[in-house]
Amino acid sequence: MAEISQDRREKIAAQFINALPFCAALNIRLESMGAAEASMSMPYDKRIVGDPETGVVHGGAVSALMDTCCGLAVSLHPESGKPTATIDLRIEYMRPAKVGERIVTHAHVYHVTRTVAFVRAFAHDGDAEKPVASATGAFTFARLKKDAS
Repeated sequence: MAEISQDRREKIAAQFINALPFCAALNIRLESMGAAEASMSMPYDKRIVGDPETGVVHGGAVSALMDTCCGLAVSLHPESGKPTATIDLRIEYMRPAKVGERIVTHAHVYHVTRTVAFVRAFAHDGDAEKPVASATGAFTFARLKKDAS
């Protein structure tokens, strides 16, 4: 697998995030990235609360964060040649995120075929040993052409 330079990764990540207006609406930010992996986070915000009585963040916001992070991980795969789309995403919610805490997701591509990338992700609210949610997904994948630079 060929390596992508850090400058190229940063350009891919910026394009990916800027193409999704809801990233700005949810204040999603990039935390770190590598070859076929990414970490992103979302701050607590009363506008994304799903249960007004408890103040717990809506599962849809967590889902959007995890889906976005998985898609970015696919885009950062050294052989990725085109934008990706979610084919399937299964999220298991393990517990509510702590009220007021930033939610962090880390995703990595663990297998690619000719047309599909398989990704795993975990979300936590400060304690990676106690996930808020986990996800597995399948995303479209198109390899770079052999003579592309």
